[in-house]
Amino acid sequence: MPEPTVTPPPSDPSHKSVGELVFDVSEKTSALIREEFELAKAEVTEKVTKLLRGSVVGIAAGVFAFLALILIMDGIAWLLNEEVFDGKTWPGFLVEAAIFLLIAAAAGLIAYRAVQAGAPPVPSQAIEEAKLTKTMLEEGKNK
Repeated sequence: MPEPTVTPPPSDPSHKSVGELVFDVSEKTSALIREEFELAKAEVTEKVTKLLRGSVVGIAAGVFAFLALILIMDGIAWLLNEEVFDGKTWPGFLVEAAIFLLIAAAAGLIAYRAVQAGAPPVPSQAIEEAKLTKTMLEEGKNK
């Protein structure tokens, strides 16, 4: 049975050569940059997923609301034709068309605001973290 290898304890940084210190710094910087990219990818993926989920649910709700609205508006148009326009069929439907246009304008405005609130999916946490890292590295370099 092979004996387990024992790793020596980390050596004191004051006893390392300049080459070893530079290697350690570059290795840790590379790892930090990779972690920043992973954070950015995860953040963008999360935001895009939320945008897609919200869009799909909104579309489904819109389809069902539209179907119900067609039936309601058709009934109101016939009611207007009989009660207000003395049996003439075209004025009631013209009023309904104007109402449809107002509803469409309001829905378009709401959709525009919703898309503006979620787009573009920017990894703001990763960007902030990268700025902090850059500031820390620059402060360390100037010392």
